[in-house]
Amino acid sequence: MTTLTALLIILLILMIIVGGKTGLKSYLSVVINACLLILVALLISWGVNIILVGVIFIPLKLLTIIYLGTHDYTVAKNAFLTALCVSLIVMLIIILFESLAQTQGFGDQAGEELIGLSLNVGISFAQIAILVAIFSMLGAIAEASVAMSAGLLELKRHDPNITQKQLIKSGNEVGSDVLGTAMNTILFGLFGSFLPIFIWYMRLNYSLFEILNDKLFVDEFLIIVYSFIGVLLTVPLTTIFLAHTLTHDEIKK
Repeated sequence: MTTLTALLIILLILMIIVGGKTGLKSYLSVVINACLLILVALLISWGVNIILVGVIFIPLKLLTIIYLGTHDYTVAKNAFLTALCVSLIVMLIIILFESLAQTQGFGDQAGEELIGLSLNVGISFAQIAILVAIFSMLGAIAEASVAMSAGLLELKRHDPNITQKQLIKSGNEVGSDVLGTAMNTILFGLFGSFLPIFIWYMRLNYSLFEILNDKLFVDEFLIIVYSFIGVLLTVPLTTIFLAHTLTHDEIKK
């Protein structure tokens, strides 16, 4: 048994013990999303249009993350709609700034490995950079939308007479806590994966100017900013959508 297999088995057992049926569904969500990412990479390498791949797989990833990660249909529905809307908004921001930043392709760090190899592979590195940035932020957006939806719906169930105005106010208070944890999760996730590069910069005596203009650093930093923007938009939109949905359902009843 390999180390990876052992860790996956331990993760499965712990998720079932802690989350029960929902934990098992969440584990399946991780497996399915990993398979989707592999399929995306294969389709792009086979020459399938990158934009078409993104249009198909972005909603699929959100569906698997959200619907398999929660047991409540109302929470999942509201979280999915919010995450999809936020993803579309941030996608426009990504397309604009990725074209301005020009961070697509390989950085200087890959120079030696690519010596003698052709980069004319018939794939748009600009489109790949946009797709990578979008996929990188989906998890943070989905997590924030599910946390907000679940918290506010539970509040509504404990106090059925709460008004839409009070629900939005409570959502803003809950959202401030969600924002704090989500931002730190994104930041430390970047720092953990980027730590070897930071050490590399320091050992090779890179100046601050060189670091800030390095393609690899700028690309990672932009992904962090996109994720921040996505979470910031998710918190208020989730509150507004859920409050409107609950009020509309009450009127219908």
